[in-house]
Amino acid sequence: MTNKNYRVLLYYQYVTIEDPEQFASNHLELCKTIGLKGRILVAQEGINGTVSGTVEQAQQYMNAMHADARFADMPFKIDESEGHAFKKMHCRPRPELVTLRLEDDINPKELTGKYLEPKQFYEKMKQENTVVIDARNDYEYDLGHFRGAIRPDIRTFRELPDWIRENKDQLEGKEILTYCTGGIRCEKFSGWLKKEGFENVGQLHGGIATYGKDPEVKGDLWDGQMYVFDERISVPINQVEHVVVGKDHFTGQPCERYVNCANPACNKQILCSEENEHKYLRGCSHECRVHERNRYVAEHELTEEQVQERLHALQEQSVMK
Repeated sequence: MTNKNYRVLLYYQYVTIEDPEQFASNHLELCKTIGLKGRILVAQEGINGTVSGTVEQAQQYMNAMHADARFADMPFKIDESEGHAFKKMHCRPRPELVTLRLEDDINPKELTGKYLEPKQFYEKMKQENTVVIDARNDYEYDLGHFRGAIRPDIRTFRELPDWIRENKDQLEGKEILTYCTGGIRCEKFSGWLKKEGFENVGQLHGGIATYGKDPEVKGDLWDGQMYVFDERISVPINQVEHVVVGKDHFTGQPCERYVNCANPACNKQILCSEENEHKYLRGCSHECRVHERNRYVAEHELTEEQVQERLHALQEQSVMK
């Protein structure tokens, strides 16, 4: 049995922070003093972070945050881990906690969708007049999602409002449920939906991370894994049954292993087996495989002859098809 002596904390709070730059600078010092690693964003509208540390360090950080009146009731989603989930510690000021870039911004403290606890969300998902919208990006959805959820064709969160406007017909007259990793994106997105005229809008309170740990639903009706923005890449959610929904970029076979395309100019995340990573030089396309700065070629110190051998083998394979 492995010792999971580390904790990964996921959290956010919409609350006014008067001087985000000064706060971020002071907060970075606090985190470094404790010994944490992670990524924290600070804006006038609040804080959004994921950090990792030992059990003691994590507790020290939670105590420090809860001692501040602004974050006294801030919930933390806690994952066990065998080590740090990040390489470094960053704490940066930002104009927004989640990038929607609306002309008229949404304040979740004033307008947001109805909070649904995991059991309520689970029950509503099964109702006929419900549509479930994944408020995350396409590559997050492709690794795992709620069964039957709509996959908006978007690469970034700020593209979501336009996608909704273009696909309004799928949603009109329906009860809309929305979800994201920890809940922060839905706070704004569900409020935006209400502002757009959709009346019946609910959001998964605490996000997928909370749903997966709920003792009643146990992550049921979730397929695949949950994408996370740290070294782990993915975490399991469904405690009842594990269904693989990810598909290998090259073969379409079931796969839950994400890699970045080796062409630094592309860097697209693709699902890919270890075997296919080597076979395709970790390039998502022929152009990326032959790119002069292909990182896979550099990492494995392949000679030009070796590269040509693999490219020739791929060519032969495509001819045989």
